[in-house]
Amino acid sequence: MAEIKDPENTIIMTLKGGDVVIELLPDVAPKHAARMKELARAGKYDNVAFHRVIEGFMAQTGDVQHANMEKNYNPGRSGTGGSDLPDLPAEFSKLPHDRGTLGAARSQNPNSANSQFFINFKDNHFLNGQYTVYGRVISGMEHVDAIQRGEPPANPDRMIAVKVAADV
Repeated sequence: MAEIKDPENTIIMTLKGGDVVIELLPDVAPKHAARMKELARAGKYDNVAFHRVIEGFMAQTGDVQHANMEKNYNPGRSGTGGSDLPDLPAEFSKLPHDRGTLGAARSQNPNSANSQFFINFKDNHFLNGQYTVYGRVISGMEHVDAIQRGEPPANPDRMIAVKVAADV
């Protein structure tokens, strides 16, 4: 596992293959980093499916309303919901959407990000300046690479647990 420099701004996401360590970027996107920590601490991301996984592009998850595979799972609605918290304003930056970065998923409205996010499988610079980057995988990207593909996947993988490193 990677060395964790700032446990309060580090997420440990447990997938079927092992842990993915994500460094949040509160200096770049403070509202998005805070939201991820708030939802992780409330256990909202636990058991949430990766509902949209596109080979050579990204893996999307975080629909805490419809994609919890242990509670009220609705595959037909997965990807359409968020949390009961208000949407976030865009926090665009100069950070590129490189392999392993976290981007805030949203609708056509740039200020509609809520709980969903995606992890880039490769550099996706066409997304730069259009989606908020607020974290990066610092360890365990091989587990992200192993996530079941599909829109939606026939047998989706899930985030088994998502914790703030300071709480572990």
